[in-house]
Amino acid sequence: LTATRLTPVTTSLSPNMSGEFPNIQSKHSLVAKHVTKEKWDKLKAIETKTCGFTLAKAIACAVQFDNQHCGIYAGDWDSYKDFAIVFDPLIQEYHGISADAKHTSDMDPSKVKGNINPEIPVHSTRIRVGRNIDGFGLSPGITKQQRIDIEKLMSSALSKLTGDLAGTYYPLTGMDEAVRQKLVDDHFLFMSGDRNLAVAGMERDWPEGRGIFHNDAKTFLLWVNEEDQTRIISMQQGGDVKGVFERLSRGIKAVGDSVKAESGKEFALDPRYGYIHSCPTNLGTGMRASVHVDLPGWTKEGVDKLKARCEELAVQPRGTRGESGGQTGHTYDISNKHRLGYSEVQLVQVMIDGVNTLWKEDLELQKKHGM
Repeated sequence: LTATRLTPVTTSLSPNMSGEFPNIQSKHSLVAKHVTKEKWDKLKAIETKTCGFTLAKAIACAVQFDNQHCGIYAGDWDSYKDFAIVFDPLIQEYHGISADAKHTSDMDPSKVKGNINPEIPVHSTRIRVGRNIDGFGLSPGITKQQRIDIEKLMSSALSKLTGDLAGTYYPLTGMDEAVRQKLVDDHFLFMSGDRNLAVAGMERDWPEGRGIFHNDAKTFLLWVNEEDQTRIISMQQGGDVKGVFERLSRGIKAVGDSVKAESGKEFALDPRYGYIHSCPTNLGTGMRASVHVDLPGWTKEGVDKLKARCEELAVQPRGTRGESGGQTGHTYDISNKHRLGYSEVQLVQVMIDGVNTLWKEDLELQKKHGM
């Protein structure tokens, strides 16, 4: 688990106040396709109620950079509604859903069938989701006060967790150097300095209102006020995906219940788009379930062939920087590809089945290549 973001980026971001149609530098982005002059003229003067977000702020990344695939962020739940003529078709295209699709969440670990086979060389398992609390802005648009209020609410709600979920909240502001170094060594710390997040408005007032929580065993973590108000993470060594999902499910419920008891508010959940996230690519489950696994046979066969096979299995391979055992050159991060239109249980199942299949095939490939 690594989170790299090192130095603060200062950007002179003045979202288009003149109202003229912006020059979208990411010509092949979804923004370039879905933000037409006609739609721009309809929406450019709108400021959302929760935090005064505008379409100009939403598409800042697509305007400033030429490398965006999506290129748009929401500044609050209202953004998805107020700018729906842009967001709806863009989300449908990105996630491959129909205009009338509904999203159903299912966090019941007892419905997951089987697990990753114990003989498979899985180093570690990590499942993360994002959750945002209704009534506060999302990271690109959140006001300074709202961010502080979220931190206060989360810090208090997290202090009430019990059993194996109980732990400590570490605010980034005024963090002790020894604590900081420990969090860096554990790969838990998120940093500033991601240019996309900066231009999207997510690093305003850095590092105020941000922090990290982890339980004593370091298997349950929360990031507060990073790309989402909360990123909830369950992880551990080895390949017990079902166990990691079970802890995540319990943890999300415990945090949600605690937030509700504290503030009367719930996580923002939309009937069409599932759990609301600042990045539309994360809508739905907002879930990325991943393992680090050795695939020497596939590595020998060729990374392009592995990518193509993963596509068929609805999983995504990424290279890894290696766990503490050093980098062998054949360890991959394999995760579910989809977010919206499938339940959490379905996506965890797809990842488990995908890894089991890849390993079975890996053994054949090892034979084929005389390994």
